[in-house]
Amino acid sequence: MAAAFTSKSPVPIGVAHFSSIMLPPTEFAKIAKGAGFSRIGLRLHPAFPGAPYYELPVGSAAAGELKAVLAGEEVEVFDIEFFVIDPSFDASSVEATVAAAANIGARRLSVCGDDPDHARLLSNFSDFCVLARRYGLAVDIENMGWRVVKAFADCIDLVTEAGIENTGVLVDGIHFFRNGAALADLRANLDKVKHVQLCDVAGPAPTKPEEMIAEARSGRLPPGEGELPLDDLVAAVGTAASISVEVPLVGSVAPEVHLKHLFNCAERMVRPDR
Repeated sequence: MAAAFTSKSPVPIGVAHFSSIMLPPTEFAKIAKGAGFSRIGLRLHPAFPGAPYYELPVGSAAAGELKAVLAGEEVEVFDIEFFVIDPSFDASSVEATVAAAANIGARRLSVCGDDPDHARLLSNFSDFCVLARRYGLAVDIENMGWRVVKAFADCIDLVTEAGIENTGVLVDGIHFFRNGAALADLRANLDKVKHVQLCDVAGPAPTKPEEMIAEARSGRLPPGEGELPLDDLVAAVGTAASISVEVPLVGSVAPEVHLKHLFNCAERMVRPDR
């Protein structure tokens, strides 16, 4: 069972590793807590070929060091990224990573769906959820415009069809709004939404896959600095889902400065009275 932690905000706010992916897990945990976050996500599996990630095998010195830092800093690992369920996906091949996630106290795993064979996609997604359940973890699927599971509705359909109790949907601000979803869709399926990642964007929505990818990886803005109705999103979610921030650091800003700014932006939305 995950430990209870205190936070500078009465509403726990997390931050995705992608926000400062150049930082190793222990350093990321320290800087994130210093910025005000009480939860972190970690990238323990590559999101795409060549993408940065960190390995924390069960029993390794790196895993032990991280657990000591988490306890000392009073910060928890909430989610682990990122598993792509494509035609070659085999749940058993990533069991060591799932075990590593459970070992450091993570609660949820994030996936996306990118297999045009729906029956195989559903089978592999279900297999992964069953594997995660054995380790006490839940699985959230996130839509992305360049993937097969491209819209929020696709996530809802897959989770509904799977019918496994430890599944959920991850709502990312850019992917949710840029791919046709509305707040009414979220409200109608709020019981399935378990995690919301805040990020903003400005300008016309890209239509080509390579443009969507570029925007998601280097075009995000801190919450409230773009055009998305994130205040309304936060209000619609309420306390039904966990809140985190995912805005990659682009440029020469120090990670400490970047993460502190992200926390301040998120807190203004989560706690508008401040």
